[in-house]
Amino acid sequence: MRRVVSVSLALLLIVAATVAAHDLFLKPALFFVAPNSDVTLRVLNGTFTQSEAAVTADRVRDLSVVTPSGTMHPDTSAWRSQGDTSILSIRTGTAGTYVAGVSTRPRVLRLEAKDFNGYLASDGVPDVLEARRRNGELATPARERYSKHVKTILQVGDERSSAIEAVLGYPAELIPLGNPYSLRVGGVLHVRALVDGKPVARQYIVIGGRTPGGARIAQRSVRTDTAGVARVTLASRGQWYVKFIHMTRVAEDSVDYESKWASLTFEIR
Repeated sequence: MRRVVSVSLALLLIVAATVAAHDLFLKPALFFVAPNSDVTLRVLNGTFTQSEAAVTADRVRDLSVVTPSGTMHPDTSAWRSQGDTSILSIRTGTAGTYVAGVSTRPRVLRLEAKDFNGYLASDGVPDVLEARRRNGELATPARERYSKHVKTILQVGDERSSAIEAVLGYPAELIPLGNPYSLRVGGVLHVRALVDGKPVARQYIVIGGRTPGGARIAQRSVRTDTAGVARVTLASRGQWYVKFIHMTRVAEDSVDYESKWASLTFEIR
């Protein structure tokens, strides 16, 4: 009996891990770059370290690059695929802190009940999972409409700038309230979670990353306050991500749930 339980638990963890491996991150080859240089941004469709499938250009709703001089919108010709990874190429201008953003069009996914529950548990949607448990829906499959909206912060040259606080107008978005490249290890970055342009109180936020040596920065979670702001304590050097999934139950629709995903990446040296 013990062996059966162990095998069943292992299979459940495998299923949850498989379903959970569909985060989207925008991650440059280098977060610190020179002015007037070409920059390669990888679109990781899977985990923070590995992409499992390229995102095709027809799925891209918006490309934006916020610079000290204003916001640019690269043409989708700057988007290409290399195997399982999509690549966005941009060129920097004057020194300052830049933000690059990608917004994708909605897609619909149908999941069996155990897969949907595993995804909610693994990817950070505990409120919906608890609602399904409370309403006796854990055995019910789900159709979900989802879209993903990702940003990364680049430091170009040595000059810091506040242009990164610009709102791109994505359905879900993380806004840094302050410049992470002005912080040291142990500092706190405040980020605001927006959904449809409005701050979201009590939003579940997930934080993690990798150290310069490649070790995992332990993933943890926080909730936003009444103003939609979360405190991100930067406990070590490395490449960081902040992310959330805002999911709501919908009625009189072809789907059961709608989710809007957001992520933000940067590096602390």
